[in-house]
Amino acid sequence: MIYVDYAATTPLDSEAAEVYIQAATEYFGNSSSLHDIGGQAQGLLENCREELASLLGINKKGLYFTSGGSEGNFLAIEALLSSPKKQGNHIITCLAEHSSIHGVLKRLTGYDITYLPFNESGLIDIEQLTRSVTPETVLITIQHVNSEIGTIQPVEQIARLCREQNIHFHSDFVQSFGKIDLRSAAPLMSSFSFSGHKIYGPKGIGAVYIDPCIVWTPFFPGGTHERGLRPGTLNVPGIAAMTMAAQKINVRIDADYQKFLGFRQTFIETLEPIHEWVRIHQADESSQVPAIIGLRLKGIEGQWMMLECNRAGFAISTGSACHIGKLSPARVTQALGLKDKEAKEFIRISFGQSTTIEDVVKLGETIVRIVKEFNSVKLC
Repeated sequence: MIYVDYAATTPLDSEAAEVYIQAATEYFGNSSSLHDIGGQAQGLLENCREELASLLGINKKGLYFTSGGSEGNFLAIEALLSSPKKQGNHIITCLAEHSSIHGVLKRLTGYDITYLPFNESGLIDIEQLTRSVTPETVLITIQHVNSEIGTIQPVEQIARLCREQNIHFHSDFVQSFGKIDLRSAAPLMSSFSFSGHKIYGPKGIGAVYIDPCIVWTPFFPGGTHERGLRPGTLNVPGIAAMTMAAQKINVRIDADYQKFLGFRQTFIETLEPIHEWVRIHQADESSQVPAIIGLRLKGIEGQWMMLECNRAGFAISTGSACHIGKLSPARVTQALGLKDKEAKEFIRISFGQSTTIEDVVKLGETIVRIVKEFNSVKLC
C-alpha cells in the first residue's frame, strides 16, 4: 500500500520513537512531583518548551502542551474570550475551518458569528474580512493552511488588522507547522495551535501558544498543570518525541518545499490525459503548500474514487480525517461554494517523506485509468 494521506497523519519518525522510549524509561517521573525524579522530568519538559519556542520565535512562557490541535483550538478560543481586548460579542471565522473550531464556536451562547467563504482560489478575501469587522468584533479565527486544499491564508496581514482594531486573533497552525517557517507570523498571533502527529511525532500530543500578555481565565477550574490551563499529568515522553520531530522537520522545510513542488507538478502533468474531468482547487504558488492537492473528478464521487484507489494500492482521502463519518462533504467545498454534487466529487492527496516520484507517477496513471474505465462504462 502506497500512503499519500500525510495531511491526515504521519508515521512516527524513528529517532523521535527512540527519544520517546528513552524519556518514558529514564524520565518517567511526574513532572509536577517535587522529588528529584519528578525534577528530572520537569527539566526535560522545560528544555522541550524552550526549544519549540525558539523554533517558533515566541516567548516560551506562552507555550502550553496539550493533547493535540483540537484541544489547543478549544482552550485558546476559550482563553481569548475570557479576556477580550474590548467589549463585544462578534466573532469572524471561515466556513472551511477545522471541525474543532466549528465545534467550540457552536457551543458559545450570546455571540454573533460571521462565517466567511473562500474565493475561487481557496483564499479569504481580505477586503470582505475587513468589511465584516464591526465595533463589536472581539475575535477572528482563521486557519493558516487549509487541511484539504493546502492554501495559505495571509495570517500576518490579518494579525496586523486585528492589532489595529483591538481584536484577538487565533490561528490553527496544525497544517503549517513544519511546512512553513513560522518565526515571522507566530509572534503576531494572540494564540495558535499545532500538533505532533502531523510532523512525524506521536499522536495525542500538541501545543497551544497564548500571548503571555493576555490574562486568561481557565476553562477547567482547579487545574494545576500547565499553569492552570488544563488538567491532567503531562505526557513528557510524547513532548520530547514531538520536539525531536519538530527539530528535524524544521531543518528540511526548504528542501521539502522544492521536493513536493516537483511532485505536485509531475502529478498534475500525469493527469493531462483526463484534464477535461479534473478540477484542482489551488492558489498561486506563493499561497499554496505543494504537498496537499485537493481536486474533483467530474461525475465521480470522491468516496468511490478513494475506494478504487485503495483497491489499487493507494491510500488517499476525501478530506480531513476529523470530518470523515459525518456523511457530509469536506468543509472546504462549502467554503468554495460548490454544489452538493460537486462537493461529493472531492478527494485529497498529500505527499510526505516516504513518497517517491515513482509513487506520484503511478498514482496519477492509476487515477487516469480509473477515470477512463468509469467513463467507458458510462457510455456503454
